[in-house]
Amino acid sequence: MVDADEEAVDGAETAVAISHRLSQSSPASAVRFSCDGRTYCSQMTSCAEATYFLKNCPGTKMDGNRDGVPCEQQWCG
Repeated sequence: MVDADEEAVDGAETAVAISHRLSQSSPASAVRFSCDGRTYCSQMTSCAEATYFLKNCPGTKMDGNRDGVPCEQQWCG
């Protein structure tokens, strides 16, 4: 028979295990970008940011030769 204290411990251990797995799959150091209206390479600060904008934000003007690589002269070349 399991008492309430043992169930609480098991639940806490499970929560810790889940939290650990989530932290492993999405590191806290990961950079988060969001579409904010910028459209040009001159407005970007990295290749990663330009790539995010090209793939996720409408109206970008960062891939003149349409090869899927943004800002080749400034950031991703």
